[in-house]
Amino acid sequence: MIKFWKERAKSKILTENIKLEDEINILRDELKGQIKAKFAGSLSIRMVDSGSCNACEAECNALSNPYYDLERLGIHFVASPRHADVMLLSGVLTFNMLPHVLDAWEQIPEPKWCITLGDCPAMKAPFYQTFAIKAPASEHLPISYHIPGCPPSPEEIMKGLVGFLRGV
Repeated sequence: MIKFWKERAKSKILTENIKLEDEINILRDELKGQIKAKFAGSLSIRMVDSGSCNACEAECNALSNPYYDLERLGIHFVASPRHADVMLLSGVLTFNMLPHVLDAWEQIPEPKWCITLGDCPAMKAPFYQTFAIKAPASEHLPISYHIPGCPPSPEEIMKGLVGFLRGV
């Protein structure tokens, strides 16, 4: 292993994507500035899965790793809707989850916003409206912003949060 790293250090092969790094740094700066101006430096998000495949949740989990580190920018994922400013909704909004989603929405204190994440809540997924699916979410909740993708990458989620903050 040491031999590998010595050769790697001599060849100076870069594994980073410099263009992506610059783009993420710009997004970080804008997110931090918008959160500081509009939410007193701290934005709390309650993520609600309303029947997804968990791909969107995996991408949101990546936002907490040291590479993206949204906590440093003032964005916090909270466990209770009572502590949230924003509901981040993913999934196709199933019949069984609809009352729980509406309950979580009611518990978020005013002012509150709902952001849909991925194609499922907007009913752009390969699902049909059946008795078990109550999507699109816009029929049940006032959607403030939609982040498209299946699943959206962490960069797209950050861009979506910037777009949401610009509109607040």
